[in-house]
Amino acid sequence: MKVALITGITGQDGSYLAELLLEKGYMVHGIKRRSSLFNTDRIDHLYQDPHDPNQRLKLHYGDLTDAMNLTRIIQECQPDEIYNLGAMSHVKVSFDSPEYVGNVDGLGTLRILEAVRILGLEKKTRIYQASTSELYGGLPENKNERGFYDENSPFYPRSPYGVAKIYGFWITKNYREAYDMYACNGILFNHESPRRGETFVTRKITRAVAKIALGLQDKVFLGNLEAKRDWGHAKDYVRMMWMILQAEKAEDWVIATGITTTVRDFVRMAFEEVGIEVEFKGEGVNEKGFIKSIDKEKYEAATGMNIDQQTSNNENRTTNNEEGSSNNENRTTNNEQPTIGKEVLSVDPSYFRPTEVDLLLGDPTKAKEQLGWVPEYDLKGLVKDMMQGDIAIMKKDVDLLKAGHQILKQLE
Repeated sequence: MKVALITGITGQDGSYLAELLLEKGYMVHGIKRRSSLFNTDRIDHLYQDPHDPNQRLKLHYGDLTDAMNLTRIIQECQPDEIYNLGAMSHVKVSFDSPEYVGNVDGLGTLRILEAVRILGLEKKTRIYQASTSELYGGLPENKNERGFYDENSPFYPRSPYGVAKIYGFWITKNYREAYDMYACNGILFNHESPRRGETFVTRKITRAVAKIALGLQDKVFLGNLEAKRDWGHAKDYVRMMWMILQAEKAEDWVIATGITTTVRDFVRMAFEEVGIEVEFKGEGVNEKGFIKSIDKEKYEAATGMNIDQQTSNNENRTTNNEEGSSNNENRTTNNEQPTIGKEVLSVDPSYFRPTEVDLLLGDPTKAKEQLGWVPEYDLKGLVKDMMQGDIAIMKKDVDLLKAGHQILKQLE
């Protein structure tokens, strides 16, 4: 039985990868950080009692900033494959915590590589390092002749996150060449899913659209609507991670769809999944989105609600409350159902990055031709999957309000 160790197993990619490896018969070890709250939501369905004699998923407390801890875990696990997916991966937040992101995303990679080397596992353990399209910086002169970024395109990172990841990329390549280790970089372009973190723009959009459609939120605030990204489904990308470590030769690979889309069009597609057509007016920070039309049949099929049903829901939000208005902060304050002409999106400059990457578009030719990787999801399928997931989540809040309960007010 092959043994795999996943850092970041509680994240989007880690959870899908754990599922994949368990299906393939692996013994899977995962590293999670200690927290006072449960942080295993994405893998709870995979949990096995430690007393189960056939347990194939085991979690270890650890941190990429703790070299001794990582070395001990690797020594105990003796993994055939290590997938280093753990990272502080929010680009905007990396400007606020540059030292931390350098320590985790950059030096954390070194700590894993060095632990494998010190333990004498260079010939046994194959290492996958999760790299990022943020290495390229979106510069037009860095593209190949087809207008894409590939394995040979020069790097020019434009965020502390990208800079930290470029260290992780080169130290992985250096250890491969210096110590003949099987260590690979997967340069992943943006990949999303219903398990994407709530503060990432795609998930922020699908959550907000679901809430707006159900009458739980007034509108959503976003940053640069002109930014273009190459979005794929995380399920497709973790499958490619596994394929990379099964290749005969250790190399670096681009994982992408080869199709780019603006944030604005992602918003349009999300609203279309609930039968709402949005039109945009204005430019720059003054741009706003308004409901242009509503397909009543599609809306009701997607949400399970009649277009005029939400009036009764709104009445539940003004139930008697002895504590007064302060307690109402825990519940939504929107009192309108989706209607034609309603403003549902505004631009907030606080979400702009100090140095913006305007366009990212990857070239997956090498992955497709040499490993036979073919994505199973297109962008429409991805958006549909995310919207169905968030509609299901937000409908629970609708039910709570109907019953006179409070719901949490979560702001992204």
